[in-house]
Amino acid sequence: MRGFTKVSLNEYEKRRNAAEYENIRLPDRGTKHAAGYDFYLPYDVEIGPGAKVIIYTGIKAYMQSDEVLLITIRSSAAIKGDLRLVNHVAVIDSDYYDNPDNEGHIMIALENVGSGTRYLQADFRVAQGIFVKYLVADNETPPDKARTGGIGSTE
Repeated sequence: MRGFTKVSLNEYEKRRNAAEYENIRLPDRGTKHAAGYDFYLPYDVEIGPGAKVIIYTGIKAYMQSDEVLLITIRSSAAIKGDLRLVNHVAVIDSDYYDNPDNEGHIMIALENVGSGTRYLQADFRVAQGIFVKYLVADNETPPDKARTGGIGSTE
């Protein structure tokens, strides 16, 4: 069982205008054999050359405990738009969902590596998420620490 839901309006309002909440579109696949679920911008974004911005998607993802959601830039956004993810690949763990800090709100850090300003309109497909099963080492001592927060809470 895996999928996407919106964060609550209360969570979204902490970071963005509540009027944008209805524009949040759940990620979907563009074709029947696509591995990636496209993430859409819920609002217009302007990114100057060399600038970085955080995109508040309004989305959270649930998945099995042995799965992870990997978020990458869409090829078209990277090649045609000179955009990249600041962290190159975002790793969304299963226990990020509904965490007490931010409900599992997926935020995408974008950087404009081009020489011109980029104007992205709401509904632009900026990134894609791929659900993946992962393995653990045979000789691992499993951590007993539980997630207690959002981004960076396991540092």
